[in-house]
Amino acid sequence: MEKLAPHRVHQGVVAVCRAHRYATVEEVIDHRHKKSKYDLIVLLDNITDPQNLGSIIRTAHCCGVNGVIIPENRAASITSSVSKASAGAVHYLPTAMVVNLANTIDDLKERGFWIYGADASAPMDIRAPDYEGNIALVMGSEGRGIRPLVRKKCDFLISIPMRGQVASLNVSVAAGVILFEILRKWRD
Repeated sequence: MEKLAPHRVHQGVVAVCRAHRYATVEEVIDHRHKKSKYDLIVLLDNITDPQNLGSIIRTAHCCGVNGVIIPENRAASITSSVSKASAGAVHYLPTAMVVNLANTIDDLKERGFWIYGADASAPMDIRAPDYEGNIALVMGSEGRGIRPLVRKKCDFLISIPMRGQVASLNVSVAAGVILFEILRKWRD
């Protein structure tokens, strides 16, 4: 046990399993929830904290999102910590890993997706858009936000109205707020 799980609390049980299998972008697109009238995909730009990634995947699954797309570099990948933070949602929601997020956005645009980027300084309130059509929501890192090239590719930049003294929400909380606003609009 100590050789299989060095420096870990194993309680006498160790499991050996295969690495996470990432979906393709096609599989993500094809995974529309049966109750959704449109496709909804979450793209994560430089989310490096495994807890945030897991929480976003969990919330995305609960919102009926098709899937999540993450970049190959400078981002958290699917690990046991992410799986735990997602409460197992990583096993139900496809996650694709791509080399270039900006190129993936171009591909989604060609397929008819509207690209919404979350940006704390954006003048457009998340309640303003009608969110009609297929949507890809881009969430950036808490410290830097969405990278400039990815930001330029967004059709709309939206922000959550804030009243407190703290400038922003945790990225996983912000993703939840925006996703539920999209669902609310789809139900109206």
